[in-house]
Amino acid sequence: MKRKNWIFLTALVFSLMVVLSACTSNGTKEEGKESEKTSNTKQDTFVYGIEGDPGNAINVITTGDRFGLMTIKAIYSPLYMYNSADDIKYFLAESMEPSADFLTYTAKLRKDVKWHDGKPFTADDVVFTYEQMLKEENGGWARGQLIFDGKPVKVEKVDDYTVKFTLPSVSMSAMEALGNIFIMPKHIYEGEKNIANSPKNAHPIGTGPYKFKEYKAGESLTFEKNEDYFLGAPSIDKVVFRIIADPNTATIALQKGEIDALAISPFDVKKFENDKNVTVLPYDEGRVGYMAFNMGSKTVQDKNVRKAILYALNRDEIIKASYISDEYAEPAYSFLPRKATYYTDNVEKHDYNVEKAKELLGGKKLNLKLAYTANNTFQQKQAAVIQQNLKAVGIHLELVGMDSTALFQKLETEHSDFDMYLNGYIMGIDPDTFNSLFVTGSPSNYMHYSNPKVDELFNKGRVETDEAKRQQIYEELQKTIIDDAVFYPITENKRILAVDSNLTGIEEAGLVPVYTFEDLSKLSFK
Repeated sequence: MKRKNWIFLTALVFSLMVVLSACTSNGTKEEGKESEKTSNTKQDTFVYGIEGDPGNAINVITTGDRFGLMTIKAIYSPLYMYNSADDIKYFLAESMEPSADFLTYTAKLRKDVKWHDGKPFTADDVVFTYEQMLKEENGGWARGQLIFDGKPVKVEKVDDYTVKFTLPSVSMSAMEALGNIFIMPKHIYEGEKNIANSPKNAHPIGTGPYKFKEYKAGESLTFEKNEDYFLGAPSIDKVVFRIIADPNTATIALQKGEIDALAISPFDVKKFENDKNVTVLPYDEGRVGYMAFNMGSKTVQDKNVRKAILYALNRDEIIKASYISDEYAEPAYSFLPRKATYYTDNVEKHDYNVEKAKELLGGKKLNLKLAYTANNTFQQKQAAVIQQNLKAVGIHLELVGMDSTALFQKLETEHSDFDMYLNGYIMGIDPDTFNSLFVTGSPSNYMHYSNPKVDELFNKGRVETDEAKRQQIYEELQKTIIDDAVFYPITENKRILAVDSNLTGIEEAGLVPVYTFEDLSKLSFK
């Protein structure tokens, strides 16, 4: 899978806060006054603030950022969403069954689905979507996850409501890899030569709970409910993603009760402790925030130097400075989040030990550079603590704040401009979905790390069908990567959503990584 969008979206998302505007009972904004929300307020518009502009080129093939994917989720539907082996939510598919040899997967499709323009949804749309995702020239965000052992999955129509996926080789992560891809209408995009820049993207036609209505550049995206939604018409008539970048405006708007929901910082939670009109909902996205070494730098080639640096770091202090407490961020010890299959914390944790760090350094005086995203307040705080921690063991650390685009471009190349960097990712559930971060030569291996044993373990784990053996492989893999001291997991931080206390159906809608809500249609107001 081409993971770069996911990796950087998680590195940036908690540095930014979003604001939402509220609507009165008739759906119009109340100007110039504070409105007190009461339990009998009936609202027909839900406004969700976003700090970034997804633009009007939204399509299921190339859109991979958080806000673009939230837009996709409102308009389109996937076959199913894979949040864990025990939590598969079916949408366009009724089932997805593997064969006994795990080489084919058969999807049975719903027969009651219509596109927003009234055309019927069929297997042709599914085959078309996966074929477009697999075309290298389209730059599809999920192309990599549809390639197995260097060869693409084969997608075939069996009949109008059955699709067969045939793998070139066994991959036990296939169920996750084949899911979470939203289906596009063949009758709209067939023959389109440039999907990423197609004018059709400005007027998307989906099968999701909401229909696209209007886009105002730098201001908002508006959606109206799909009365024919196959899982039932939404309770809320209209959804607005309002684009507001200023965090102070966001906080004030939430305090005034003028908004419906807001993603907030842990530092702002206390502002709403006694606010009966706001409910604060921290939830786990399976995100791992980390520091890693750039193996293109000669300064950090010595494993003892890297280990010395890690022992010099106070993980608890770094977390407290950036996320206040373990209520909003737990210590991370593995490259896998706790919710991932086969997670273990039985690894070298590199617990804070100044004396051990000095011993490993052996009197060396180092000058290092740490890169991070300049406008990410969480990374700013983490970088400052890391700088002080290393100073205590005689290491001078220069902090290099960079624009996210520039930092990403630098990470893609082998370089020696900086020795370490801060980042984060949301990747998935199955350990194999993380392989692109660590296998030799992967475009998403920003550390430029190479260990033949790691490559071998990922390859073995992918094809092993025995659960117990697979667990042993991935436990060994986690220990090996951490022992190499190239990757230092810092925290698993939560996303904190503050919502109007009158908003209901949140549990049914489902709080999930990236999209926020698994199904917007389930939301309603008291």
